[in-house]
Formats: sequence, structure tokens, C-alpha cells
Amino acid sequence: MEYKEFLDRKSQSRNELGFKPIWMPDFLFDFQRALVDRAITMGRSAVFADCGLGKTPMQLVWAENIVRKTNRPVLILTPFAVSAQTKREAEKFDIECFRNLDGRAHRGINVTNYERLEHFNCSDFAGVICDESSILKSFDGVRRQQITNFMRKIPFRLLCTATAAPNDYIELGTSSEALGFLGYTDMLGRFFKNDQGTIRPMRYTGFGAPRGRIEEHTDKWRLKRHAEIPFWRWVCSWARACRKPSDLGFDDGQFILPELIEREHVTEARTLAPGMLFSRPAVGLREQREERGRTVQERCEMVASFVSDTGQPALVWCHLNVEGDLLEKLIPDAVQVSGDETNEAKEEKLIGFTDGNIRVLVTKPKIGAWGLNFQHCNHLTFFPSHSFEQYYQGVRRCWRFGQKRPVTVDIVTTEGEQEVMRNLQRKSKAADVMFSNLVQHMNDQFHINRSEEFTKEERVPVWL
Repeated sequence: MEYKEFLDRKSQSRNELGFKPIWMPDFLFDFQRALVDRAITMGRSAVFADCGLGKTPMQLVWAENIVRKTNRPVLILTPFAVSAQTKREAEKFDIECFRNLDGRAHRGINVTNYERLEHFNCSDFAGVICDESSILKSFDGVRRQQITNFMRKIPFRLLCTATAAPNDYIELGTSSEALGFLGYTDMLGRFFKNDQGTIRPMRYTGFGAPRGRIEEHTDKWRLKRHAEIPFWRWVCSWARACRKPSDLGFDDGQFILPELIEREHVTEARTLAPGMLFSRPAVGLREQREERGRTVQERCEMVASFVSDTGQPALVWCHLNVEGDLLEKLIPDAVQVSGDETNEAKEEKLIGFTDGNIRVLVTKPKIGAWGLNFQHCNHLTFFPSHSFEQYYQGVRRCWRFGQKRPVTVDIVTTEGEQEVMRNLQRKSKAADVMFSNLVQHMNDQFHINRSEEFTKEERVPVWL
């Protein structure tokens, strides 16, 4: 091996394991063709494109290229009900795609839900696509490891999602590990520093708080200062991100989002916490859960007043079973998708809402917030939680490229949950900064081949 070849192989910017595209249809937009071309050339990569930028047609074209090149099947893994939506998209673009529910690999493109993965054999497929791949970190350790192990022996892999790491850079390690590059732990050791064991002062302002300083031990990973550029160069080696076509140097054209109207409503609790004469912000998760449990009736009645008798589609997000049951009762034509239903029943209801057969859909973000396209609906309600990703994905089911009307989000909370709302707003700002940096570093600064920058002839060290 030549010394220059050795250096190239050690570089973090060269991971090409694929081939040049053999089919690039005209229905793709210019920025989509650029992303697909790179993904096929890389062989194993990720596309972090915002909601409505056409990840489904890009996935189908990527998969069709793998099928034509290898003459072997490709598997697309999706969240609930998205497999049916993917098949519809394939039919629209005249691409053969099988909705596979039994685990037997059909020739060409197969699409199924993550929950059915155990029925499939990885040796049957030449390529695999994880749609809405950010959901990987939401699964428990067993399910996530099952997906990673399934992908490990498949030569061609693609991850697609709108929210790669909405609040934290280190979540990118989950995607890297699934693609077969640096593992999550290895990534932390190379680019991050653990501040575990450091002590910082923490203020506690609740009633009955002890006086003086309370110390809190932190367990937080932070990016090493000298490793920032190598980290983004490494991310560039296997992923691309964009929130709009202009992030990649293309014209935005019709990819302009309509207005988003977020309205916060605070309802008064009829029953106060034991021993309290007036409402106060809940401190800690325990008090916040108690506050949420005490105000179910008030919050659900307010949501019902917003969506009942409007005659327009509405998407109602909740977090508790008791919330979903009460909302379904208070809103006459509402249909709830609950966790205790069969997968088939859930999919039937989600598809029914997509087709307009159901006017008001009530469900939890962890059931229906990933991958589905509800562009026919421009009104949704939300009870805030500490999960920014659930809020982001829930809103983006309706507020996405292709939506023609302004989208209204009614956020219903209580006086005691103000800290939850502020935390959600803080995470929203952090996520915006994170993704902006991701796009800037990946698409503006690192379109270079590091190995071509050297102008002096390399010399083999004497000790070699």
C-alpha cells in the first residue's frame, strides 16, 4: 500500500462504498437529484431533509438503483401506517413496490413497519432504508439493537429523517452506528468530553426549600473544543442535511412554508395541590405529573371547544390514556388511536384520517407523529411536554412543504406547567441553532477533499 493511499483511507471525508447512479428520473427536483446521487455513490449514508422535501421519492429512487444494480430486493422500514403511504407514492411515480407484511422478500422494493422487522431475514436484501430514522433513539435498547444488527450485514444502507438530533449532537452517534461507521461509544470517546462528577450550584425556589446552596452532580457530554472541525468533517463523510433547497445551493421555488400560528392558552385548575391556596409553577417531574393529572378535565374541555363544530379537520395530540378517552367523548366526531389497539386497527384509523374519512384524530405523538402526511389538515392542538422532538414532529405532520394554508397550533397548558412550556421553548431555540450549524458546516464549508490540499510531497518516516 502506498503511503498516500494509507492517508486517504484514514481520512474522515472519504467513505464511498457505492456506485454512480444508473437511473435518475425527471420527477425529482434538482436538489433531490443531488442528494440521491451522493447517497447512491456513498452506498451507506444519511439524508437529513426537512418535512415535505420529498424524502419518500428520494428513497424510492435510491432503492430502485440498488435493485437494478444488484438484481436483489431492497427493504424500506417505516413507522406506523407510513408503509401504505410509501406504496401510494410508489404507484404515483410508477415504481414497483410491495407492502410486505409476512417477511417473505419480493423481487424489487419491499416496504414494512419497524415492528414487523423480526419476520425478515437480512440475507435476503441488498439494501435497507430506515425512514424517519430519528425514531431509532426512541426505541428501547433491545429494539434498537435488533435494527442495528439487521442492517450490519447489508451492503447498502440509507437513513432518512427530518430531525437527526433536535437538541443534542451526540445523538448523531445512533445514526453512525446503524450505518456501520463509528459506534456511539467510540464517537463519544473521540469527539466529546464527559463532565461527569463536576459540581455546579443549583437553585431551588419551591415552597419549603431548604436554605443555602444545593449542589448537583452533572453527567453531560460536550464537544471538545479542538475536535469541532474534525467532528463536522466526520459527519460530512456520511450525511447531508437541508431545511430548504437553498441550503444546498438550489432555488427554493415552491418549497416555501406557509405561516405557522402558535397560540398558547392557560387554563385555571379547579382543584389546587394539597395545602395550596393558589396555583404555583410545578417544581420537578413529580409535581408536574400531579398537575397534569389534576387538570385533565379542564385542559380537555378547552381543546374540545377549539375543534368541535368547526367542520374542518383537526389533529389533537395527547400524552395520557385518560386524556385520549375524555377527548374522544367530548368531541362528537373524534376518533382515537390508542396504544392498546392492534397494529392493523391503528393503521386503518391513521389512513382514514389521511383520506379525509375521519374529521378529528386523537392520538399520542409516540404513535402517529412520525412520517405521516396530514397536509389536508391545518389545525392541531397540543399539550406541552419536555420532548421537543415530539412537538416538532407532531406539528410538522401538517406544517410542511406542500401545505397551502396557514397552520394553527393551539397549545393548552396550566399555570403550574409554565416551567414545562419554558423548557420546550428553550429546546426549540437550541434545536434551531443546532440544525443551522449542521447545515452550515455540512453544506457550506466541507465540500472539499482534504487529501487534495497537500502541496508538498509526503515522506515516509525513517522508522517505517
